[in-house]
Order: sequence, then C-alpha cells, then structure tokens
Amino acid sequence: MRSALVIGTGLIGTSAALALRGRGVIVHLADHDPEQARTAAALGAGTDEAPEGPVDLAIVAAPPAHVAATLADAMGRGVARGYLDVASVKGGPRRELEALGLDLSSYIGSHPMSGREKSGPLAASGDLFEGRPWVLTPDRDTDTEVLNLALELVSHCRAVPVVMDADAHDRAVALVSHMPHLVSSMVAARLENAEEAAVRLCGQGIRDVTRIAASDPRMWIDILSANPGPVADLLADVSADLDETVQSLRALQSSDESKRREGATGVEDVLRRGNAGQVRVPGKHGSAPRSYEVVAVLIDDQPGQLARIFADAGMAGVNIEDVRIEHATGQQAGLVQLMVEPKAAPVLGAALRERGWALRQ
Repeated sequence: MRSALVIGTGLIGTSAALALRGRGVIVHLADHDPEQARTAAALGAGTDEAPEGPVDLAIVAAPPAHVAATLADAMGRGVARGYLDVASVKGGPRRELEALGLDLSSYIGSHPMSGREKSGPLAASGDLFEGRPWVLTPDRDTDTEVLNLALELVSHCRAVPVVMDADAHDRAVALVSHMPHLVSSMVAARLENAEEAAVRLCGQGIRDVTRIAASDPRMWIDILSANPGPVADLLADVSADLDETVQSLRALQSSDESKRREGATGVEDVLRRGNAGQVRVPGKHGSAPRSYEVVAVLIDDQPGQLARIFADAGMAGVNIEDVRIEHATGQQAGLVQLMVEPKAAPVLGAALRERGWALRQ
C-alpha cells in the first residue's frame, strides 16, 4: 500500500492515519468538518488536500448510520482501488450497500477492537491498535486484492487480524462491548443523585465498573442504533438475572430459615456463574488467563514514584505483568498493586523492602 484516503478524522480514523504515516504511506484526510481534518493534518496524520487520482485504499471512519452513504459516495467517485470501513457494527452497513445495488467486490468491512473514552483527532494515537484484535468480515464476493490491502492496513497498525462473519461479529460485540457499556452507564447513573458522603467512599471497584460510562453519549447512540436487537436480547438476559437476584436478596431478609437458605443459594449461583464467565476473559496479549500474585506497595502521590518502583523491579529481575493503582481518599497517597508471576512475588517483595518501600501484606 502506497497511498490511502481516510474519510472521517475522529479518534479511529486519525489513529489509523498516524499509524500509516509512520510506515511511510501517503495519507489524504477528509471529513465533513474541514477543521477537524486540518487538525488531524496538523498532528502529522497526513494532508487534508484531496488526492489527484485513485488511492490504494479508502478507509471510512464514519458513524455506523453514515457508513453506507459515505462508502457509496466514495465508490461512486472512484476514489480508491479498495474500500474499507471501521464501524463497530458490520451487518447493517453491508445490507444497506447491497440495497443500493453496488458492486461490493472492492469493499470489506472491518472493526478494530480498540478505543478510548475520549473522541476526536486530539485523542488519537498511532499505537492505539497495537496488539489489539482487528476484525475483518470478507464474504465470497470480496476481491483477494482488497482483502490483502485490509491485511496490510492491520499489519501497519500492528493489530491482530481476526476473520468473522458480519452478523456473528455484531452478536459478539453486543456481548463484549455494547451491553457492558449500557450496564456500566446504569451503575454510574446510581451515583448521579447519591449523597456526597456515599460518593466519597468510591474505591477501585466502582471505578472499574463505571470507567467506560464516561464515553460520549452521542457516539453511543449511533453505535446502539445500528445494533439494537442483539443488545436488547442480552439485556433481557441480564434483566432476568437481576429479577432473580432481587428475589434472592429479599428472601435473605425473611425470618423463615428455609427462605434465607434459598436466597443465599440464589445469590451464590449468580456469583459463581460470574466467576465462571470472568475466567474466560482473555489474559495478557490475548492468551489464556493466568493467576498472578499481587505485591502491594504504599506510595506518596509525588512525581517519579512509579518510575522508581518499576526501576527497582527491573533491577530485581522481575517483570511486572500488570499494575493497578488505588488512590487514598483525602490523602496524597495511594496503593500500587503489582501483578507478577507467583514465584517472582517473594523476590520482588524482598527487593522493594530492601530499597525502602512500604509493602502492605
């Protein structure tokens, strides 16, 4: 791939453009808002000048509701040899294109499974997709050259290609992305009018559950409007679990011992099923989940503290597999949880104590 046209210079489009520019590809940028395209160009994502002739690949990074129309316009103008979109739903846009009677041999649907809570070109990063799955949804009509261009794009973005059927993709993202986002928003909504004294008790658990609720509602209306059926089906299942759990919790309030036992059994069932589902979430680099030991270190909220911990871990020959930070309420301090291989935990603990760090047992 020598040249590309990115249509839509938000977070995903600009990030893809930055990655391509880093690999020497000539990138042209277009957006319904010219100022946004100019911003992306100023960030080094390419040029906002129109290409003089057809480029190798046109990448449509528009909201799902506008993907089909944007692709149809680009294909009608013959701006590229191949066309690809990066919308988070795949079945609907393709059916819209088919209804328009377009030749779709030069088109392939795709979805990079990466993003941020922030949107727009200023939130973009050339390494946004590194190591992340990038779904491709070719069908029997997809030209081999277009599939190869898509694979080259994924390679340039250092993502991992995953080939799926379009409708299977939409059911999958409803499960792992769209439904969880709504559940996160529902939990976060409980905080809107909560007493300040209660909100001040928020810890890492509520932060983990509500983090994605900070995303732009307008963007999510576009996404959910394009995939409402599968999301509604999953929420119906969640609703059934909620109803049963509420009944079990009410039973725990009963003075009848047998009802309390039934209630405890019901609550335990949903917790155990949650355990069983959670262990299926892929671990580091997409591999099978692994069990790590936690070395918890108390730190002051001062510049350089994390760098010192990582440097000391490196000097001890220990690789940090993952890290979490819990911030103390009302204090300029926190707890850094370092996840390491079980055999490395005592080595790291001893090394950090020797270097003056305070560890929590």
